[in-house]
Amino acid sequence: MESPKLTARQQQILDLVQSSIERTGAPPTRAEIAAELGFKSPNAAEEHLQALARKGVIELVGGTSRGIRLQTGTLRALNEARGKQFSLPLASLAQLSLPLVGRVAAGIPILAQEHIAQTYVVEASLFKSRPDYLLKVKGMSMRDAGIVDGDLLAVQKSAEARNGQIVVARLDNEVTVKRLNKTASGIELLPENPEFSTIHVQPGDESFEIEGIAVGLVRQNMMF
Repeated sequence: MESPKLTARQQQILDLVQSSIERTGAPPTRAEIAAELGFKSPNAAEEHLQALARKGVIELVGGTSRGIRLQTGTLRALNEARGKQFSLPLASLAQLSLPLVGRVAAGIPILAQEHIAQTYVVEASLFKSRPDYLLKVKGMSMRDAGIVDGDLLAVQKSAEARNGQIVVARLDNEVTVKRLNKTASGIELLPENPEFSTIHVQPGDESFEIEGIAVGLVRQNMMF
């Protein structure tokens, strides 16, 4: 694939989108892009995003503030043109075999054999951080982060996470996907849809644990 030519500003925005996905598991909002790059309004960020979409680097999804998807084929061409390694040199090593976690039973580790519904083989180059498993998303509570019902969330197994990261958490033997916010009074699990309520976790609640961090989304061979 021929590499599209980006302006310096477009490359800045693309790098910001990629780093946001790597850091938090979701793309930035227009307002966050504007604040990071010193634009006067989110409209300027939107204009640059539209230009990137026209060049085939990203896809913009309407109806959500974080509706930015990276087009992996175009990204590969861009990175090769810049001398950056995008995928592993041997095709056999560039494949990841990831278990898809189905319904999680109470008190049993999330990667226990009885939870594995099937296995997917995906490109390692889709993810900057290596995922350990896929989790099928249920419901629309993370809609505005570009995560919707039926998506396969790529998760890196971890018991720790930073504020702002999208996590897979277990609470009262239920598994949920939310954005983590640690406060002085406890932990908040934040939805990305105003129709859903914040989940408050009290300090010392032994029913709560972090199972992993979102590192990408598998949807028709694309990463968000």
